[in-house]
Amino acid sequence: MPDKKFFLGIVLLAVVVGSMTVIAVLRYNTIYPVIELDGVEIREYEGQDLSSVNDFRENSIKGPQYVDSETYRLAITGLVDNELEYTYDDVISNNQHFKEVVTLHCVEGWRVTILWEGFLVEDIIEEAGVNPAATTMIFYAYDGYSTSVPLDYIIDNNILIAYKMNNATLPPERGFPFQLVAESKFGYKWIKWITEIELSDNEDYRGYWESRGYSNDADLP
Repeated sequence: MPDKKFFLGIVLLAVVVGSMTVIAVLRYNTIYPVIELDGVEIREYEGQDLSSVNDFRENSIKGPQYVDSETYRLAITGLVDNELEYTYDDVISNNQHFKEVVTLHCVEGWRVTILWEGFLVEDIIEEAGVNPAATTMIFYAYDGYSTSVPLDYIIDNNILIAYKMNNATLPPERGFPFQLVAESKFGYKWIKWITEIELSDNEDYRGYWESRGYSNDADLP
């Protein structure tokens, strides 16, 4: 029959394993905190399973950015007839809303499939009047990040700027107020916290990661 020391050993082992589990959970929640949303996140849309807002990995260059919607401005600049600035409410109220399920593929090997809701980039820049010489669209972010895509890509593919994901407003960790839904491109083109859209004829522009050796096309294989 097992002796008293055996039972004490089992109890001690259980305590140690339990403590390690609690520490691991606390550490995980510190590194990957659960994101608070302003609505109920949906996980299925028209028969298609969706990833969670919490399934992303944090890999931005300066960590999550916290943008005040009251003072936020989206600037449209460069090769346009009129450079413009829009408030957050301007963008939300003055453009037709669209929904689309699109998968983001990260070069790190992970991916997420999300229901994005937002506006056509083409609609947002329309009022500024695009100069025929413009071939490239450069996006700038609140944290200093930038990236570019061909203007034709934006128009031909009805590319969205999202303000919602899975039926909830983008949280700061996911790019509030606006994120580019760069369908068919790797994740480093999906710029978050967008503050400026520049129309340009500089097809050689290289953004943050592109200037560090990443492909400027970023096309999925």
